[in-house]
Amino acid sequence: MSQLFPPSINIISRVVIVGLILSVAGLAGFVYLLVNSPYMTEVGMAKQQPAPFSHRQHVGELGLDCRYCHSSVTRSDFAGIPATETCLGCHRDVASEAPSLELVRASYQNNQPLEWIRVHDLPDFVYFNHGIHVNKGIGCETCHGRVDQMPVVGKVQTLYMEWCLECHRQPERFVRPQSEVFSMGWESSPDQATLGPQLVTEYGIKVAQLSDCSICHR
Repeated sequence: MSQLFPPSINIISRVVIVGLILSVAGLAGFVYLLVNSPYMTEVGMAKQQPAPFSHRQHVGELGLDCRYCHSSVTRSDFAGIPATETCLGCHRDVASEAPSLELVRASYQNNQPLEWIRVHDLPDFVYFNHGIHVNKGIGCETCHGRVDQMPVVGKVQTLYMEWCLECHRQPERFVRPQSEVFSMGWESSPDQATLGPQLVTEYGIKVAQLSDCSICHR
């Protein structure tokens, strides 16, 4: 019987197989880079708000406490967005006629809340409670970064599950004293390897349960 395929088909088939493998690997690499790119994660992309508000000025320069604006952060799922009345608590007297605050004044006069743009927005299938994290010694800076240095706030963490699990599996690396939760620029002490586990025990953090699916997916 004559040969069904010419000898060159062996070379062609190898080239095709190698090409398919490289194509699949390249596609997987492209998808990985895309998923972790700022385009998808929005990390490093500051979002302009309807009214200008500089965290760098209010927190970094004036020393405003996070809880003044985010008043429910210690007791609620949500940190809370400040009402217009909160802004006017200062700006009735400070820069009360500034053109940049026209939307704030109009919001108060018309009894229409400002529509602030969310920067950190988890999917609907993820449950997150600010109060629990704050009361267990996790600093605002851990997730939100150095907001005291941001004229316009942007994300500094992906908030992907793998990033959350890094803390949930080893909370002793990230937990800090309660007195430092709202501090910006806090640095762990050289004895964090000893202090961390002590704080985990003191705050009643049940590490064995933190990786359960039901903790975040309810």
